[in-house]
Amino acid sequence: MSDARVKPLNDEPERSGQYVLYWMQQSQRESSNPALEIAITEANRLGLSVLVGFGLTASYPDANARHYTFMLEGLKDVRDALTKRNIGFEVHLGSPDEIALKLARHAAMVVCDRGYLRHQKEWRSNVAKLAGRRVIQVEGDVLVPVDLVSGKAEIAARTIRPKILKLREDFLVPLERVTPKVAALPVSSQSIDIVDIPALISKLNADRNIGPTRRFKGGTERAKRRLAAFVGETLQNYAEGRREPANEQVSFLSAYLHFGQISPLEIALAVQEADAPVNDRKSYLDELIIRRELAMNFVEHQADYDSYSCLPQWAKDTLHLHRTDHRPHTYSDEQLARAETHDPYWNAAMKEMRYTGYMHNHMRMYWGKKILEWSSDPEQAFRTALTLNNRYFLCGRDANSYANIAWCFGLHDRPWPERPIFGKVRSMTASGLERKVDIDAYVRRVDVIANVEETDL
Repeated sequence: MSDARVKPLNDEPERSGQYVLYWMQQSQRESSNPALEIAITEANRLGLSVLVGFGLTASYPDANARHYTFMLEGLKDVRDALTKRNIGFEVHLGSPDEIALKLARHAAMVVCDRGYLRHQKEWRSNVAKLAGRRVIQVEGDVLVPVDLVSGKAEIAARTIRPKILKLREDFLVPLERVTPKVAALPVSSQSIDIVDIPALISKLNADRNIGPTRRFKGGTERAKRRLAAFVGETLQNYAEGRREPANEQVSFLSAYLHFGQISPLEIALAVQEADAPVNDRKSYLDELIIRRELAMNFVEHQADYDSYSCLPQWAKDTLHLHRTDHRPHTYSDEQLARAETHDPYWNAAMKEMRYTGYMHNHMRMYWGKKILEWSSDPEQAFRTALTLNNRYFLCGRDANSYANIAWCFGLHDRPWPERPIFGKVRSMTASGLERKVDIDAYVRRVDVIANVEETDL
């Protein structure tokens, strides 16, 4: 494993302890998890067992029953897989950093994975300051470590692509699994039971107005089945077919990546080795690695990634010049959430998001652009788009979400010919959808999905 993935977070020494703690938070999986393998390696060196600890907070930003259900389904897979490797796993209710500090009291050292958002960084910083023992961070949810690629905010995919491609092959190497030498300790009585997910969500007092979906269930095993189906079938003609929202020529792995239930390395290796045309494999890897890791670069270097102020100056200037332009249609947040607009294409996209927690990438762009067009001002549009995104998407509330929303307003893009309302920000139109894709087929498909989801509720 490359040392570039490993970063000491403090200068504390190792202590005498009962185990090496892997504080799992972002990389919610047993397989292809470099933080776990480092923890096992360190535990073997010290002659100790490994304890994997997870902090389940009831106050994760913007989380609701949909998100918690998917995540807990994944943690069941983690528990089962770790048990088979004779590794302890405990879930404790509380703020993740406080849980990590509690479990660290009996640990010789702490290994953690990396998160890129503001609160994730604060958790890790707090643990590093207060743990009183060595804390190391292992980056396992990107292919190429973010800091190795660039030390600044990149302008666009075209500027980060050559930097990633120069390093990519060094990291496209299967992760070696390490066998633990010391058996797991008994599970603490303070660890909570994750068998009854609805009961646990009730205990968390999570918002149950937005519940789990029938179409997407969480967990590494489901993610691997989706990956196998994608590389075996759907990857053929991906470069062209991914543009057509009615065809579902996509991997459906975004939610699993969001929760760390599958590794981008595992996906990249499977795609690289697939029996599919080179252009299709290249197209998907560009989405998985270049575009996704551009988003990580964005939130890493842009402190206000979740605010309108994060936009490039040219975009803010042009939108300001057009803020008083006449809007033929304006809608409240409630009307948008209920998909009650004059536009059947946008309504279909909103329904797909609301009922399944997913939306085809091409429609995500159209969805966001229309919110800008139908809002009283661009700042309100940004807030509305981000709120709906984080509330309904299973993959909301992460680096890709923040970058995607900001892209609708000009981030990682260039000025385009000027238009009312949008100024020089790229626009999308219903007539454009009609020319480029079979949008009526998409509407029909979403109607079928919505009917199934409603029946299942």
